[in-house]
Amino acid sequence: MPRDQPKAYDPAAIEARWAAYWVEEALFDQPHAADATSASDSPVFTMLLPPPNVTGRLHMGHMLEHTEMDILTRWRRMCGDLALWIPGTDHAGIATQLMVERQLAEEHKTRQQLGREAFVERVWQWKQHYGVAILDQMRRLGTSVDWSREYFTMDGPRSLAVREAFVRLHEQGLIYRGAYIVNWCPRCQTAISDLEVIHEEQQGKLWEIRYPRRGRRRICHGSDHAA
Repeated sequence: MPRDQPKAYDPAAIEARWAAYWVEEALFDQPHAADATSASDSPVFTMLLPPPNVTGRLHMGHMLEHTEMDILTRWRRMCGDLALWIPGTDHAGIATQLMVERQLAEEHKTRQQLGREAFVERVWQWKQHYGVAILDQMRRLGTSVDWSREYFTMDGPRSLAVREAFVRLHEQGLIYRGAYIVNWCPRCQTAISDLEVIHEEQQGKLWEIRYPRRGRRRICHGSDHAA
């Protein structure tokens, strides 16, 4: 019996099935260094997925970014390269803390009331929920990453690498501690980045102060004169 072709394309009927198949078959996984043998002569293309913050679900900006990187990675595979695209998520410390505190505020609680250990546990619960949701969105998109290398920026190896990098940069004099004007948040009781500041324009005044001076001193040295 002939089947009627749908008048409109329904991505849910096709894309989800193939995206799940790609993950189950590990089609985009690449061998680790210890296992790479016969394919060692092939050109290598490696790209790290900028890890989305676990502050919430992915948005349209992420979709555009992932699509562009996915096209590039798949093209490199078609060229015969060993294409490795590494996925992950970012802890986004202060931003995630803000989201959890907002959640607590809806329950009429504060992090001070919970105490440090209970609050940290609550943050990890948030990370588990949204971290899983983000990775699930990536899978549904058909993102062609190597899921065997999926990471989180506070994993043990990543934390060690960050500390090592900062120590080296400090020893080379490339980063240092100094006195700076910072964005201090009186609610969070910590410094926050420019991205987390709500800028507000206010009508003000520009003041000019004129200081009176008495007398002038003239210094002459040969043909040079300075006043």
